[in-house]
Amino acid sequence: MTPPSWVGESSVLAVAPLVLSALVAVVVFLIPDPRTRPRTAVNVTGAAVKLLIVAALVPAVVGGARPEWRSALLPGVDLILRVEPLSLLFAGLSSLLWLLTTIYAIGYLEGRPHRARFFGFFSLCVTATVGISFSGNLVTFLLFFELLTLVTYPLIVHNGTAAAFASGRLYLRYALSGGLAVLMGVAWLTALVGDVEFAPGGVAAVAELAATDPATATAIFALIACGLGVKAALFPLHGWLPRAMVAPAPVSALLHAVAVVKAGVFGLVRLVDDVYGVRVADELGVLLPLLVVASFTVIYGSVRALMQDDLKKRLAYSTVSQVSYVTIGIALVSEVGTAGGLTHLVHQGLMKITLFFCAGLFAEVLGVKTVSGLAGLGRRMPWTCAAFTVGAFGMIGLPPIAGFVSKWQLGLGALDSDHAWVVGIFVASALLNSAYFLPLVYSMWFVERPDGDEPDGGRPDGGHPDEGAPGRARRRAEAPPALLLPAVLTAAASLIVGIIAAAPYSPMAMATFIARGVFPS
Repeated sequence: MTPPSWVGESSVLAVAPLVLSALVAVVVFLIPDPRTRPRTAVNVTGAAVKLLIVAALVPAVVGGARPEWRSALLPGVDLILRVEPLSLLFAGLSSLLWLLTTIYAIGYLEGRPHRARFFGFFSLCVTATVGISFSGNLVTFLLFFELLTLVTYPLIVHNGTAAAFASGRLYLRYALSGGLAVLMGVAWLTALVGDVEFAPGGVAAVAELAATDPATATAIFALIACGLGVKAALFPLHGWLPRAMVAPAPVSALLHAVAVVKAGVFGLVRLVDDVYGVRVADELGVLLPLLVVASFTVIYGSVRALMQDDLKKRLAYSTVSQVSYVTIGIALVSEVGTAGGLTHLVHQGLMKITLFFCAGLFAEVLGVKTVSGLAGLGRRMPWTCAAFTVGAFGMIGLPPIAGFVSKWQLGLGALDSDHAWVVGIFVASALLNSAYFLPLVYSMWFVERPDGDEPDGGRPDGGHPDEGAPGRARRRAEAPPALLLPAVLTAAASLIVGIIAAAPYSPMAMATFIARGVFPS
């Protein structure tokens, strides 16, 4: 496929999504808080345009184009933004979910203070995520990785409560410590081999370092991997994530499905596939420890999720478990496994954001925040509960939802590798996922709420869901369309990408294309 004429070797398209996200942030900060309509227009238009740009780039980049922008940053080190298949996979996920989360957040924050501050930092968070996606070398990645830490802190503490600030401080301690480890590792590696530009299959200079000084190459890998493991929520570096659930629901969705956690695991993909290379990393012996840690995290997160009655904390520990599937995929030293891990990067994002959207709706509309409070809500909020059910079934891995596709591929990757025992991890995780999701779904649809045990929450607009028409409202209390639509759309997307997994340009097709480049014949 020949790239279109509008895609050049050096293209403004590599920097356009980043500039657009930053521009939206600046404009939103300048719009006074009470001026809702112009801020909404800027947010939604910016998110939609960025999604269109990223989508338009997919055929060209798959066809071989690599739009790039670079500028001298330090002696011998450039600031590089480059569009390639892996960066588009992550950018496509973040762009789609940014648009839907923006719509959700607009409805969620209606009538609340500090909306300009929220949406300004929200856009800066997406700016950092786009920068991470399109980074062409380790130094550029590091800059945006650290920026992401700084701009997500105001979102975590947005509610201004003592619990929010305590969680924010914990997040900073974890994230800044991890960032320091990444900084030390990147500086050390750059000092030894020069500017490290990402390359599918690994960087030749890093491979040479691994051959001549394996101890140093191993130490640098461990340092960077530990730093990235903080945001990737690998055990025992995961402690910040459940505590961050005091943040508003749109922020929780952002942390788990779009930005922070995904940035960490995306960094691990870059480190293994595009810096060291799978073969070199395997020869150094660093992938087996990573595989063991990720496998333990999968089981640990599932067990902890099973113990939580707070719904958002149960979902948070589920994220700890589910995101580690991606790390397992890249550590299997298998093309099939790598494709499965990259597919799960996208599929998990769609399913998990659905679950967090629904958790926010339960809390905002009916005041339900616990697992034990979900009984009978299928009759009250049928569309929300249906979306939650799709997300939960996908997390378990039931066909034809997205989670089945990526987990099936990961299972094949384990059998294709030297670590067939990982299949047992997947089976155990599926059973644990069933144990902490199926009772919720059953309770929603098939358990009657005890007489007099009605939830006390109110609608986001301040009214009570039972106002006006007592008999009918007690049966139905769905959220306003701006809140409900994103949850329904992400649930539908979770189903659609599972059904069309073999279609061109699907997440699975893109992940398979990327994996072939990581394992050149």
